[in-house]
Amino acid sequence: MSWGTELWDQFDNLEKHTQWGIDILEKYIKFVKERTEIELSYAKQLRNLSKKYQPKKNSKEEEEYRYTACQAFLSTLNEMNDYAGQHEVISENLTSKIIAGLARYVQELKQERKSHFHDGRKAQQHIETCWKQLESSKRRFERDCKEADRAQQYFEKMDADINVTKADVEKARQQAQLRHQMAEDSKADYSSILQKFNHEQREYYYTHIPTIFQQIQEMEERRIVRLGESMKTYAEVDRQVTPIIGKCLDGIVKAAEAIDQKNDSQLVIEAYKSGFEPPGDIEFEDYTQPMKRTVSENSLSNSRGEGKAEPKFGGKAKGKLWPFIKKNKSPKQPKEPLSHRFNEFMTSKPKIHCFRSLKRGLSLKLGSTPEDFSNLPPEQRRKKLQQKVDELNKDIQKEVDQRDAITKMKDVYLKNPQMGDPASLDHKLAEVNQNIEKLRLEAQKFEAWLAEVEGRLPARGEQARRQSGLYDAQSTPTVNNCAQARESSPDGSYTEEQSQESEVKVPALDFDDEFDDEEPLPAIGTCKALYTFDGQNEGTISVVEGETLYVIEEDKGDGWTRIRRSEDEEGYVPTSYVEVYLDKNAKGAKTYI
Repeated sequence: MSWGTELWDQFDNLEKHTQWGIDILEKYIKFVKERTEIELSYAKQLRNLSKKYQPKKNSKEEEEYRYTACQAFLSTLNEMNDYAGQHEVISENLTSKIIAGLARYVQELKQERKSHFHDGRKAQQHIETCWKQLESSKRRFERDCKEADRAQQYFEKMDADINVTKADVEKARQQAQLRHQMAEDSKADYSSILQKFNHEQREYYYTHIPTIFQQIQEMEERRIVRLGESMKTYAEVDRQVTPIIGKCLDGIVKAAEAIDQKNDSQLVIEAYKSGFEPPGDIEFEDYTQPMKRTVSENSLSNSRGEGKAEPKFGGKAKGKLWPFIKKNKSPKQPKEPLSHRFNEFMTSKPKIHCFRSLKRGLSLKLGSTPEDFSNLPPEQRRKKLQQKVDELNKDIQKEVDQRDAITKMKDVYLKNPQMGDPASLDHKLAEVNQNIEKLRLEAQKFEAWLAEVEGRLPARGEQARRQSGLYDAQSTPTVNNCAQARESSPDGSYTEEQSQESEVKVPALDFDDEFDDEEPLPAIGTCKALYTFDGQNEGTISVVEGETLYVIEEDKGDGWTRIRRSEDEEGYVPTSYVEVYLDKNAKGAKTYI
């Protein structure tokens, strides 16, 4: 049974049949692909279902899972999660073992089919060309024979006519001979081409076509076998996960068998047992005497009347308190008339540096962020500095590890010179040491700022006392708000919101002119610049490392110290950039231990 002998004349039908076989293979691939999608979707839904009914942490549901029935349900959820994983395995195996392999095979099959039918068409075209040559030589031989007959008849006619000259007769005779020779040549050519065509036709029908069709038959049989193997693999993939799925189901059965109804009942008793005794018998009611009823001392009836819940006081506060502002819990004082408080504010003279700090903070608000984060409030500044110190320590550790690695490599080179030149690592080692030293200096600088901030942060009450010392005892609440602004960072980035209590707003006055006309403040000490500071913002002054200047106003808690270089050149610098030496005899100077 061979397609080459049995189906020698069914080229077109075989072409359609093989294409149909490829379509069947692609349809099966599509079927398996949709099965994998279903498995993935089913596994996802199972996982979501298991997750949905899992007990939430730190919730009341966790207490419920001390019962064995709930524990069995939890085990069921976990087993279903594993069950879903097996369906994901099915999807993965179908994709890797069937879909991927069949997709490549289909491409190869298409190429092989195309090659076989290309050879078949090429053989068809060759035999058709031979047939056309045969037909052409046949028609030419037929035409030459007819021409030779007409020439012969014409010659005989001319030869029988007595009126025709001898020359014309000779000419007709030569023409007849020529036509006859052409007919013989056409006959020989036709005979040769006919023999060649018969040979080619036998080769075509008994050699070329059978060979091509046999190859197509083998290709189609391999496709059928491959499809059957894929179906076996399809079943084997499911069979491989069946034992694991069976274990999951066995786990559910085992969890169900572990349910102990007696234990659950005991847990209910432990959860809800009140400890009270049941009420006693009811005595006979004698309507001639007051009814007496004996009740157990531990009865619920006695406890019902004991103590009433005190009413809860609370509710929303009338005024919202902003973070870090403590509510005054002192007895509420009677409010003074607004005119009295305004007169008191107008008669009291606030400290000048309060408004100077406010002006300086507003002027620095648009400036760049200082290196020591002094523009931030203390707690935020401490966090930023701590973060910076941690980053620098990590960088230092990296450089130290790199230095150790280079040192070890250098030791290896010293012991084994053939592996490398030890001197080639000196430059890299020096560069790493320089980086370590630079990072350590940077870390020390930030640690100093951090220590300064941490030394201030715990004394929150001390800051309040320092704020209260900035003003006269008779200063108004508005001036106190100004002191809070002085306590904030110089760029004004940290300002506390005004309380929602009634405040007196004072018309804006031209304080700057009054401040500029005052006499220069006396020096209360000296300071030495530890680092170079570029005072680019208004109200600051530039200093060079090692420079000695006069201190005219110490740090009030905002991280800035007011210094003077000459009578016409003064301003503020970060306190951490200078080392201050205060004169103990100076007025208002504080002694630092």
